Amino acid sequence: MADGPTLVLDHDQVRRKLERIAHQLHEEHHREDALVLVGISGRGSKLAARLATLLEGIATFRTEVLELTLDKDAPHAHPIRLSAPPERLAGRTVVLVDDVLMSGRTLMHAAAHLVQAPLKRLTTVVLVDRRHRAFPIRADIVGLTLSTTLQEHISVELGKRDRVQLT
Repeated sequence: MADGPTLVLDHDQVRRKLERIAHQLHEEHHREDALVLVGISGRGSKLAARLATLLEGIATFRTEVLELTLDKDAPHAHPIRLSAPPERLAGRTVVLVDDVLMSGRTLMHAAAHLVQAPLKRLTTVVLVDRRHRAFPIRADIVGLTLSTTLQEHISVELGKRDRVQLT
């Protein structure tokens, strides 16, 4: 491995991945009246907000963005919180969004929390899938699948200059 970080996706590549994900969401849910995008706190929330903005430009359905907060290192140690009452999700189509999927623990706990409400449908979206599953969950829509070692780290930076790096 190189001494410093390796650029995996630059700003324009991240933008194109998000545009493609938005189009996939539109294609899969074009018959819906509304989508609820639930971003996992931190970068998942930022990605959900950006996807909602992209969807507003291409889709006829309404979008709502909520944030789900959980302790990614110890999900059982602290309560999982949603920025709206869970019953607000009843009968709705929900898209769960996070930046990186590795073991699946975070996505699994987040999805388990969301399905306590009687959802119409749940779709999972991640920007990067590392394919190191320890839990039986997958992302329905993935920006980039990247084979890495367990010792490597994926860093997603979102802001004025987006980038994904491997360290």
